[in-house]
Amino acid sequence: MSCSSSSGSEEDDEGIDSYRKGGYHAVRVGDQFNGGRYVAQRKLGWGEFSTVWLAYDTTTSTYVALKIQKSAAQFAQAALHEIAILSSIAEGDPMHSKCVVRLIDHFKHAGPNGQHQCMVLEFLGDSLLRLIKYNRYKGLKLNKVREICKCILIGLDYLHRELGIIHTDLKPENILLCNTIDPAKDPVRAGLTPILERPEGNLKGGATMTLVEKKLKRRARKAVAKISLRRESMGGVELPKSERNLDGIDVKCKVVDFGNGCWANKQFAEEIQTRQYRAPEVILRSGYSYSVDMWSFACTAFELATGDMLFAPKVGQGFSEDEDHLALMMELLGKMPRKVAIGGARSKDFFDRHGDLKRIRRLKFWPLDKILIDRYKFSETDAREFAEFLCPIFDFAPEKRPTTQQCLQHPWINGSTSNQSEMKNKSKVEKVNVGMSNHQIKVGK
Repeated sequence: MSCSSSSGSEEDDEGIDSYRKGGYHAVRVGDQFNGGRYVAQRKLGWGEFSTVWLAYDTTTSTYVALKIQKSAAQFAQAALHEIAILSSIAEGDPMHSKCVVRLIDHFKHAGPNGQHQCMVLEFLGDSLLRLIKYNRYKGLKLNKVREICKCILIGLDYLHRELGIIHTDLKPENILLCNTIDPAKDPVRAGLTPILERPEGNLKGGATMTLVEKKLKRRARKAVAKISLRRESMGGVELPKSERNLDGIDVKCKVVDFGNGCWANKQFAEEIQTRQYRAPEVILRSGYSYSVDMWSFACTAFELATGDMLFAPKVGQGFSEDEDHLALMMELLGKMPRKVAIGGARSKDFFDRHGDLKRIRRLKFWPLDKILIDRYKFSETDAREFAEFLCPIFDFAPEKRPTTQQCLQHPWINGSTSNQSEMKNKSKVEKVNVGMSNHQIKVGK
């Protein structure tokens, strides 16, 4: 959870159980932090370790994102690690041009549940996941995808080449637009007057009551939605949703959330990355470096262009989620080289000595350019050029993947490919998640 305008889950809130010793700090609108410099305006979101609030900085007269960590020792230690990485990032980017979130301040705040590490970050807009959802999972036009990819690569290039930092959890949720999709959610564009003191009537139980009220309101919304769906089905006609126009949305973005980040020469976790964006060397425990971020980047680029996750593995009869994930990769990219397949600490769990999967024997290969044409109705030219950009990043051998600098020089990123038409990059057919493996669909396991 970082500094998004709307990163709070609409589906659930953090609940009241974690507002206890060692847990979250209960915040009320108008609460002051760091000697009165920052004043809480509204909650932006929450995560397992922290809540994030829109706050007003009375010193600079700007809005910021205030991240308040749980107070237990393990959460405080995690916050100090993130602060160290964010401080390095901020020190090396005085012009704020590197497409990475900026740490403005950090301090401790004492409350009834303990002492909380707090981070003040620049206020940013919506996540790329929210942009994908806003576009109704139809995939963005390639000119938008290209612009977003360039920002991500600039951020990763700074982290990798200049700072020696691996993000380790790159995904659409952890990349935020610089501006909100909805101008009303931007306090500056919306012309909001900052709240500088606690509103009257916001008593001690306010934080708990707000959570309860939100839960009740959410249940009511779900009930209304079910009723309207029932009415639609009774009418027998379901109107297709119109496609969103994204032309007015600024897609400049920044890489955020360094809670799992590490220095390349000081790694502290073997299992990194969110499942769908996880590189094969992480599954196989072959060791990792900057190239794991490149794999996640390529998965994200595909998702932006199509609206679907590239890999969505599942547990099956007689095989694990990890083995299904490896099978999905090979169906897309071809057989994994034997040296790579058997080179990890966990290779024997999945591969025999010949480099073949032990439990998933029949694979149906479907290369990336064909998927883009057949499933997502890309033109042949767009599909070929996009696949030529992505496929080298999906090399099973991490050392063979292009670096951020090499990707930034690629013709596709610079818009110098032969065909600039974007009109074909829209899925006009019923969406099917490419993450479902071909061997699950067509070949029994």
